[in-house]
Amino acid sequence: MKLQQLRYIWEVAHHDLNVSATAQSLYTSQPGISKQIRLLEDELGVEIFARSGKHLTRVTPAGEAILNTAGEILRKVDGIKQVAQEFCNEKKGSLSLATTHTQARYALPATIKQFIGRYPDVSLHMHQGTPMHISELAADGTVDFAIATEALELFSDLIMMPCYNWNRCILVPQNHPLAQLSQMTLEDVAAYPIVTYVFGFTGRSKLDEAFMDKGLAPKVVFTAADADVIKTYVRLGLGIGIVAKMAYDPETDSDMVALDAAHLFAPSTTKIGFRRGTFLRGFMYDFIQMFAPHLTKELVEEAYLRHTRAEMEELFEHIELPTF
Repeated sequence: MKLQQLRYIWEVAHHDLNVSATAQSLYTSQPGISKQIRLLEDELGVEIFARSGKHLTRVTPAGEAILNTAGEILRKVDGIKQVAQEFCNEKKGSLSLATTHTQARYALPATIKQFIGRYPDVSLHMHQGTPMHISELAADGTVDFAIATEALELFSDLIMMPCYNWNRCILVPQNHPLAQLSQMTLEDVAAYPIVTYVFGFTGRSKLDEAFMDKGLAPKVVFTAADADVIKTYVRLGLGIGIVAKMAYDPETDSDMVALDAAHLFAPSTTKIGFRRGTFLRGFMYDFIQMFAPHLTKELVEEAYLRHTRAEMEELFEHIELPTF
């Protein structure tokens, strides 16, 4: 069994069983990958991939178990490389993030600018997606950090740390009836068609819970993952928008009014998470603290030692989080 063979089966599984695409990504030949996979299967005595002719069709049950272990081995190998790089050049390397559009567009730019200024030789890679996809990327080691509000808690092998609290605003056109109210209620909001985030995006569950607790059934006519898309459709008159307050820019969005909705919805907390067992290089600790100043290296190391959600909540319960 060779490390290269484990890399091949892992990459094939993560390229939708497309050996040709895998070969291109690894700068090698398709026959070479196929041969090494066959040699590994012959050595192990089981099929990792089921086949129809020359095409891979699915991962077998044995393959699922083998791939899980292969992933662990490959992550440990990458960890060894990270340790070596830290001692060779502590200011050179790479950092990969997975996050949502709202975080990438509104919360992260200042941190990334500061980080690149301090570490110009660290290549930074950002992946955007749904909270579930983001969490999966962190859980399987594809990225170093996941930054999101939803779904991180579904993965028990992620160490999650709170960064900041945020809430929502209601976006309406100028002179909209809601803008004339002295005290807006959920009943007032539910009376209009709503344009907001896709379920599972940017604290949508808090929004749904608020309406449900009041026994209200809001008419959500359009959903999107991108706050800028939501604003576009508010401008088209499809409905009122409910977005993260940070997504409203008084200058570029001056044609709309942002009505504070903090009294209508419970605040949400954005967290940063990384896979348990990850070796954190010095610049990784710095990135975390740039994004969330209260997350010092000492506190992150303490979080690393906590194993249950209750222990993690206890660690952070006395920390007052900033509000974005």
